[in-house]
Amino acid sequence: MKIAILGSGGREHAIAASISKSSKKENIYCIPGNAGTLEIAINIDLDINNFEAIHKFLDENKIDLVVIGPEQPLVNGIVDYLEKFNIKVFGPNKIASQLEGSKIFTKKLCEDYNIPTAKFAVLENKLDAKKFLENSKYPNVIKADNLASGKGVYICNNENESNVAIEEIFNGKFGVAKNILIEEFLEGEEMSYFIVSDGKTIKNFETAQDHKRVLEGDKGKNTGGMGAYSPSRLITKELEEKILNKIIQPTLLGLSKMNTNYKGFLYAGLMIVKDEPYLIEYNVRMGDPECQTILPKLETDLVDIFLACCDETLDKIELNWSKKKSLCVVICSKGYPDGFKKNEEIENLENLKLTEDEYIFHAGTLKKNKKLYAVGGRVLNFVVTSENFSEAKNKILFNLDKLNWQGGFYRKDIGYRVIDK
Repeated sequence: MKIAILGSGGREHAIAASISKSSKKENIYCIPGNAGTLEIAINIDLDINNFEAIHKFLDENKIDLVVIGPEQPLVNGIVDYLEKFNIKVFGPNKIASQLEGSKIFTKKLCEDYNIPTAKFAVLENKLDAKKFLENSKYPNVIKADNLASGKGVYICNNENESNVAIEEIFNGKFGVAKNILIEEFLEGEEMSYFIVSDGKTIKNFETAQDHKRVLEGDKGKNTGGMGAYSPSRLITKELEEKILNKIIQPTLLGLSKMNTNYKGFLYAGLMIVKDEPYLIEYNVRMGDPECQTILPKLETDLVDIFLACCDETLDKIELNWSKKKSLCVVICSKGYPDGFKKNEEIENLENLKLTEDEYIFHAGTLKKNKKLYAVGGRVLNFVVTSENFSEAKNKILFNLDKLNWQGGFYRKDIGYRVIDK
């Protein structure tokens, strides 16, 4: 089979690496890919939001399966567009993708189907938003309604911080803003819960815990994710039943009432408060870096899973997982998530010797004249699977120390809640 993956991040490199182990794959194409995918796939330099150019490439190269990695093309309707040409695509359609594309869409779905979530208000302009703050309790949470690469969420401790958030969102930091959300702050512990669906059958796709804040101790600004571990320490059979019955199933029911079935990965960002799950947000694709953390544990052929979802035969597939723990640390360009230098050379990566349980997934990297350069905020993902989290973390920190890249930084405390001090 000829398989194309859209995206250029660590998630897409991890997907390509998993597909590369499948006996069904003939060629893998990454659009546009990165320096890491070059090792196992053919990179195609196309804009992932130029649907016509993508269709032309897929058609001319007789691609059998397309996997959509990031959220933007999904929200823009790439699945609907390609399916008009009878191209097999793994991912949700445009309506279903509004679960991530609009936080207000999801909040209203929660209201309609009694899905537990934080109390919220929708505000349409700066004046109304600032007036609402007069009676707000702190901390509160202020969110951009639209896509913001994981950075459009502000946890505000006072009115001044809230005003800054309102100004930044309405002034277009994350694109044109028609509305914002102001939510109550839920005190608990976050976890990421994943399912895969063919529109009829759903299957659990492991759990993880990511670290979104840029600084150690989960402090500082939100990022796309500084690291993760899997499985989540919180997951139990009882909690999983609550997540499925109170959150996932009502969501899928709500979509079915809109005449749309959900196909693809669905990622529920949850807050667990006194053993009860609350929905914080949905993502309509695998998380990043959770994907890099989870996929090395998958023992079932990933291509079989993708095809089963496209063909509505997921009920015939058994998902098997390694019992090992997995931990991921992301190394970022200094300055991230704000301004950072691009085209910084990374010199020592090829000198690292990895064992079979150690992985490096590229994100914002570029290979030029046989040299490796950092061209993004999040640059490399170091992942280890092990019998315990402590050993996994120590191996990663050993490799990062050997890398000794002066242009990068990383958190040394990823997984601190599951690792004994």
